[in-house]
Parts: sequence; structure tokens; C-alpha cells
Amino acid sequence: MVHVSGPLVEIEGVDGLSMLELIAVGPRRISAETVAITGTRATLQAYEYTGGLKAGDVAAPTGGELSGLMGPGLLGQVFDGLMRPLSSAPMWLTPERSGSAEDPTSLAREWTFQPEAVPGTSVSSGDVLGTVPDSGSVVHRVLVPAGVSGKLGWLAPKSRVHLFDTVAVVGDHEVTLAERCPVRRPRPFRTRHTSTEPLHTGQRVLDLMFPVARGTAAAVPGGFGTGKTMMLQQIAKWSDADVIVYVGCGERGNEMADVLDGLSQLEDGRTGGKLIDRTVIIANTSNMPMMAREASIFSGITVAEYYRDMGYDVVVIADSTSRWAEALREFANRNGDLPAEEGYPANLASELASFYERAGTVTTLGGKTASVTVIGAVSPPGGDMTEPVTTDSQRFVRSLWMLDRDLAYSRHYPAVSWTSSFARDAEALGTWHEANGQSGWAARRARAATLLAQADQLAELAEIIGTSSLPGHERMVLLGGRLLRDGVLMQNALSANDGFCSPEKGAALLDLVLDVVDACQRLVERGVAATTIERADLGLVLRAREETGPADAAAVKARSSEMLKALEALQ
Repeated sequence: MVHVSGPLVEIEGVDGLSMLELIAVGPRRISAETVAITGTRATLQAYEYTGGLKAGDVAAPTGGELSGLMGPGLLGQVFDGLMRPLSSAPMWLTPERSGSAEDPTSLAREWTFQPEAVPGTSVSSGDVLGTVPDSGSVVHRVLVPAGVSGKLGWLAPKSRVHLFDTVAVVGDHEVTLAERCPVRRPRPFRTRHTSTEPLHTGQRVLDLMFPVARGTAAAVPGGFGTGKTMMLQQIAKWSDADVIVYVGCGERGNEMADVLDGLSQLEDGRTGGKLIDRTVIIANTSNMPMMAREASIFSGITVAEYYRDMGYDVVVIADSTSRWAEALREFANRNGDLPAEEGYPANLASELASFYERAGTVTTLGGKTASVTVIGAVSPPGGDMTEPVTTDSQRFVRSLWMLDRDLAYSRHYPAVSWTSSFARDAEALGTWHEANGQSGWAARRARAATLLAQADQLAELAEIIGTSSLPGHERMVLLGGRLLRDGVLMQNALSANDGFCSPEKGAALLDLVLDVVDACQRLVERGVAATTIERADLGLVLRAREETGPADAAAVKARSSEMLKALEALQ
């Protein structure tokens, strides 16, 4: 080793190195990755604290890439950015983070292997060999590895096995219960599909106005205090995915503790157990080594692809990609790379693309249809939505959920801006809703968007000339915008009734508001004074979201009938 500068390490005289090879550096054998090779000198990106390293220390090639140990035991656990267990780690971690991915506790644990295939038959990549029923609340499937096919010569009987025990022999290849997967290489699949099925998040403003399709990507830009983390936690708790991978990348440790505590206590409506039992948490908080943030994003997406290959729909939540980009910027600056906009490296856009493009709905090697949906938070410094990470992210995502500071400061949560957000797949998802019994979904969404836009325009005019100076039908538009914002788009994450909202209840609430607005417009046309309508008790509309159950669309429809009768009685 000849030079150390923070996470940048330069070595010389080590023959046979390859790009992205993992190197053990110094007496503590800290992990570093080869990122540049020039002649006999190589530049390494260190993933751990480099204090104490000095020129002359030995650097030993490992011959492999940065990999994660994939197998039973991932669900319900917490790992660092290099996929090393934190759940079994000591309370206080040393700067060099003792331990390895092959944690002795994990290696010593036994799992139940249940055979599913028939010995003597031909199998190919992705076929199911067996299951591990005692690994979380979703069935863990043991698959034939990619690139392996042939006759199933031997299959272990139902037994207790360790992670690296052989459970099958396919041709001349021994299949173990667990495998090491390079995190920077996407796992193979047969074909990629254009997704037209929505991912239901349980958050009305998203599901009704800015839906995201399974197997696509969404970005959540928002300044400090706009509620990014809370909204991402809600999606982790309530989205209808089979497996959740939550990546805490450079965020505060107390926020990760809140995520872990919430998932550990929340009952899973699917399985009856705890939600944490189908969640994998990768925590690389702000006090952990910076360059491990860069790896944590890819570790998370690799875990997601591992469960995708079993046939599951997976959601990856990355909070936040801005902290990941900051790690890229720091290393690039230390390496002397020519800085681009705001000091970020020139390849920032391509790095973001390499992450988001791993989302997708695919046919797996085993013939199953499964998906990985990526949701990345963006934390622009000072709330500047024109900074590079925010603008580049918008190029690679299908849905943008822009968080508005003014909405957040007025206590409107989720603070998703209806003027700056978009959903590129809204038309295709509208067709899906129509084909699956939700007639009028697209028309309802279009009406709501139009009403919000008109209300915003009239609100600016009303500030100048006063609301009372507007004609009656325009005042009803203002009233409708308020009902839509407060009665539908606003959602209380701490409420048992309102924290989650089924698609049916969300549609019923939106119909309730639109029907009330139509009734108010008819009253104005009949000559009823706008002031009389505005003074009417509309509490039934505003309280419906809180006072009806999370999936009680029938109760909302009953309130609609009651409210319309009350309006018809106005003179």
C-alpha cells in the first residue's frame, strides 16, 4: 500500500488484479474494492474505517467480487451495507466493524430442508428443488442456480441442514442451501415485461392520483421536514408486496430504529404474524463508513432479485439516494476526478440508471412472473429541486412523488404536490382498473386532477379580489378543492382507520367528494346562495376517512347518500 486518503487507498505491485475485485487491506483486513488499475498501481475504494492504515501495509487480493450471502435467515434481520449481520452484532460497533458476512451464528444455525423435486428427473436453472418452511413468513424456495441444468442425481431428504451443506446434486454440480451473489451484477432472468398492474401502497394520494406499476421505479424528492421517511415507512407497512427490502442509506440511526420498531410491532394482515417477518433491513446510517452507503443500495437490490427469482413481488425502499450520491461525490473528489455539476462525478446519471434499471417485472428462469419495484427517496440540500440527483432521478423513474414544503408546514400529510408530481403509467393502469372491475377509475382521476388545478387557480384570484367576489359556481370549485384535499388526499399515518386505505375505500371517498361538488353546483344553478352552501355542515365528508374502517367502502357510500339528502334540503 502506498497512499491512503479517507476511503481512497492506492496499492502497488499486486499482480493479477481485476476491476471490482475485493481486496483485504492492512492488518485488520478491511474490505476494499478495485475501482481503477493503471499499470502496476491500483486505486481501491475502502468500505470500512481506514484509520491506522499506513504506507507499506499489505494488500491481499481475495479473487472475488463484493458479494452477499443469500439464503434462509434474511427475513426479519438487519444487515449493514456489506450484508454483514447487525442483529447478532454487539451493542457498540468498533470503527472497523468486526465480523464477516459468514457470521458464526448464522453458519451454526440449522434449517429444515423439505424436498420438492423428484430425483432422476431433468431440472434446469430456476426450478424448485425444495423449500425451507422455518425461514420467515414467506416460503423460502431453494432453486437450481443460474447456469446449472441436467439430471437431478441426488436430493437431500427432509432434514436439518446448515447454510453450506449440499442439498442436491445436479449433473456434476453440488447445490448448497445458500449462495454468494455479487451485488453489482444483476441476477439473470428470461424476459422482461411491460408492467400494467398497480402496486397498491395504501396511501390514497398515490393510489388514486399518482399510481406506480409493479416492476417500475418511483422517486420521492422532498426537503427536510416534508415527511419522506414517514411516507416510506407507510409504504413499507401497507403496500401489497410479498417481501419488503428497506435500505437506510446515510439516514439518522433513530429513524432506522423507528422503522425496525414499527415493523416489529405491526401485525401482518397476510400472515397473521409480524410484518418484520417478511422484511429485510439494510442499515448503513450516517455514523457508519461512508463508502458502505454506496454498496448498500446494490446489496438491497440484490436481496430483492433473490426473492424475485423465487416468484415473489418485492419492493425496495432506498432512503435516501442523495446520501448515496454524496458518497460517490466524496470518493470522486479524493480521486481527483473532474467534478461536474455541484461537485458530483460526471457519471452520476449513469450510476443512478444502473440502480433504477434493476427494477422490473420479469419471467424468472423458473418460469414464474415476479417483480422488483424500486422507490428511492431524494433529499435535495436546502429543498432545491433543481439539484442534480433530483433532476437525474426524474429521467429514470415512472412515478414522481414530489413533496411540497408548504403542504408539510400546513400539516397536510402526505405532502405530495399535485402540481409537480406525475405518473407516466397512469393511462395503462387506468386500463387495468377498468378491466378489473373498477369502472370509471381513469375518469374519476381526471376529474379530481382538473378540480385541484381549477381550485388552485381560483385561490390565487381569490387572494386578490376576495372569495365573496367570485361567482357561485367558482366558489363551489374552491369548496370542492378543499374537500378533496382535506377529505381524500390528506391521510393520518397514526390513525388505526386512516393509516391504511384500501383501493375500494379510496374510490368511495373520491366519489363522495365529487358527488357533493356536483350537488353543490346544482344548488347554485337553482339559485341557492353560495354562502348558504358554504355554511352547511360538511363534516360527514371531512370525517369519513377517519371514522370509517380502512376497507369500509360501504360506510363511505352510506355517508354519501346521507350528505346528498342534507344538501338537497338546503333552500
